[in-house]
Amino acid sequence: MKLSDLVIRLAYQMEESEGYKRAKQAVYDLLENPHSRARPYFDSLMMALVLSSVFLLLYSVKHHLGAWAGWFEAVAVSFFILEYLGRMWVYSSVHRIVLDEYEKSELINEPFRLSRAVWNILRSKWSYMSSPMAIIDLLAILPSYRSLRILRLFLLFRLFKMFRYAHSIQQFGSVLREKRIELFSLFAFLTFVLLVGSSVIYLFESRETGGQIEGFFEGIYWSLVTLSTVGYGDITPQSFEGRLVTMVLIISGLGVLSFFTSIIVSAFQEKMGEVRDRRVAMLLEKKKGYTVICGFGRVGQVVAEYLAKDKLPFVVIDSNAEAVELARRLGYLVVEGKSERIGLLQMLGVGRSAGKILCLTGDDVVNVYVTLSARQLDENITIISRANQRQSVDKLLHAGADHAIEPFKIVGLIAGEYVGQPVAFEAIHGIVMGEKDITLETIRVPPDSWLDGKTIGEVPLEDMRLILFGVSTPMDRSSDHVRSHFDLESRRFHFNPGADFVLQADDMLLVFGHKYSVLHMRQQLKSGRKRR
Repeated sequence: MKLSDLVIRLAYQMEESEGYKRAKQAVYDLLENPHSRARPYFDSLMMALVLSSVFLLLYSVKHHLGAWAGWFEAVAVSFFILEYLGRMWVYSSVHRIVLDEYEKSELINEPFRLSRAVWNILRSKWSYMSSPMAIIDLLAILPSYRSLRILRLFLLFRLFKMFRYAHSIQQFGSVLREKRIELFSLFAFLTFVLLVGSSVIYLFESRETGGQIEGFFEGIYWSLVTLSTVGYGDITPQSFEGRLVTMVLIISGLGVLSFFTSIIVSAFQEKMGEVRDRRVAMLLEKKKGYTVICGFGRVGQVVAEYLAKDKLPFVVIDSNAEAVELARRLGYLVVEGKSERIGLLQMLGVGRSAGKILCLTGDDVVNVYVTLSARQLDENITIISRANQRQSVDKLLHAGADHAIEPFKIVGLIAGEYVGQPVAFEAIHGIVMGEKDITLETIRVPPDSWLDGKTIGEVPLEDMRLILFGVSTPMDRSSDHVRSHFDLESRRFHFNPGADFVLQADDMLLVFGHKYSVLHMRQQLKSGRKRR
């Protein structure tokens, strides 16, 4: 078998190997995936190794360290080497490059050239090795070779590895990258002023002319100290021309420092929104099944108020700055941006840890786009969307919404109820608005609880000060012995079932009652005790 055939066969085996894929994914999650739970622990470990190794280097200047220091250095370097190789491994897929080259050759009916695949692999790996952070990783490893003592100076480069592990340092580095054109222009101006000042001061303040400057390097040193407005005073101009140059450099230094400060401040102001959003995303990484509220208008504010009252986790998205500021004042997690942006939804955990998404904006087009994006990211997420127009209901349902609610229609129905039956209206209004702590709640029947297998007549609802409105069951439950039922999307609702209705595990009781009565029954079901 030729070498090229053996390589292709091995590449296909790696492509089909689930174990290989899991191993590579695990290494990627540990080193590169910002959403991995193990990543923060790994970053903390590496920061501790970096700081400890640098501290030992500084401590060894005046103190003798025993053999344990060598063992510690060997362990630290081993971690650095494994990290370097791991990042190189996950940077690109070697077997995928080979297969792509082979399949391309088969497509155009040309012989497969292994040398071309190897060249593409080397070029891909070199792309990683030549990146700034990879060079820093390599320089952090070099000091371990004791035969070249000069390389120990590179141990200080390990401090630059902090850019990889500390998010705050990464934010500062990204600010500098985004403002690199302005900073480069400032550096060019600073270099020009520095060279001009150094040349002039060397001409007028050299030893030959009675000054204190012995060489051009001292002129550069003096100019830099003067430009920074530090002014050590070790070199003092004596001539009129030298003092004139000093005044010009001081004024120029003030301008350079002011310009530099304004660049950094404006960059951080532009970045502040992104920093806040990332902080919100990091807080959400610790939660599961939270709700994403898209739109913080009148409807969104009411929903957020009720979720906050029940201490349920949620995050708000809105593009209106005033609405975002209001949500922040209320203490809610909030992100400013367009809800339909799929990248923003991904950052907030849609597709990973978010459990529900509520599309509550006043624009049906936006609600449709949010629904499509959310359903694309997660097939199982619950989507409830607001429909401001009647004709938008079908569009939202086809886009993937589990429920499309028409708030204006609901208000009209309640108003109509008031006209026909004002007493019923007041009861419904009091329950919805939470007046007198009377509420309409659902209570789940846990498996093997004292409710499981009981009939409605055997449940002491009256003693618990609760009124049964109905029971929600799976679709396959028989309904011959109940007065009426309504088929929902995935369950069946039995309205006011009779005393002979048998409750089973995972049934949902819809009851009226005081909030403390509902809480007491839930506690009894949780503890397994039955009320006497």
